[in-house]
Amino acid sequence: MTLLQLRTSEDEPTSRRVSRVLRLIEAERDRADLVMLPEMWSVGAFADPDTVTAAAEPLNGQLATSLGQAAKAAGLWLHAGSIPEIVDDTLHNTSLLFAPDGQLRATYRKIHLFGFDAGEAAIMTGGGQVVVTGTPLGRTGLSTCYDLRFPELYRELLNLGAGTFLIPAGWPTARIETWELLARARAIENQAFVFACNAAGISGGVSLGGRSLVVGPCGEVLAMADSDEERLSVDVDLTQVARSRAEFPVLADRRMTGPPWIPASAE
Repeated sequence: MTLLQLRTSEDEPTSRRVSRVLRLIEAERDRADLVMLPEMWSVGAFADPDTVTAAAEPLNGQLATSLGQAAKAAGLWLHAGSIPEIVDDTLHNTSLLFAPDGQLRATYRKIHLFGFDAGEAAIMTGGGQVVVTGTPLGRTGLSTCYDLRFPELYRELLNLGAGTFLIPAGWPTARIETWELLARARAIENQAFVFACNAAGISGGVSLGGRSLVVGPCGEVLAMADSDEERLSVDVDLTQVARSRAEFPVLADRRMTGPPWIPASAE
């Protein structure tokens, strides 16, 4: 498994960055069975709305097609981070997962949009579907960046059989300690692997924090990148999920597993 922590630079045109990343994917041939990219890496996670809107394309657009071809050429699974997707006149922050044959195997439209009515929250529409799919990591739940702050999403992914979570992000340096803490929390509370691939560099004047990481089902950090562009490669023992859940069966003690809730009494 390889996480490609990409550096976003406002001096690097999108077309040049895309070409560079396609070469990085090709270089993973025979080195990784699954490669992962950050959130919105082609334009930058904090790019201005006009830039994002201009770059948006459908799932059969040029960028997605090129990424599928890259996965096929390298013979690997590719979680291509996320791209700005347009459907009719609606924008989504959409993650793409390609199989080694180049086919788009799964998509996930980011549910929780960041910005408090600004940024992506102002121009994009959140998704409404929770996605779990098969990968070389087993049953795998998809989420994106700001989703990490909402544990109920990961409980639903767990309920659908996920033992691993893939989380591309454009998490800023200003809150990078929270990034690590939340990634470890989602792993611990669900006894699952977390593969969290962040961006580095600058986007929209915002410093992106890097520090992509892989967390084991007991919350142990198995690998972590630094703050600049980096290739983070790790081998994991997937049997740890079942073993940790059997040895410490905390998930069996859940009581509040879904609505309807019993309302609290109040005077």
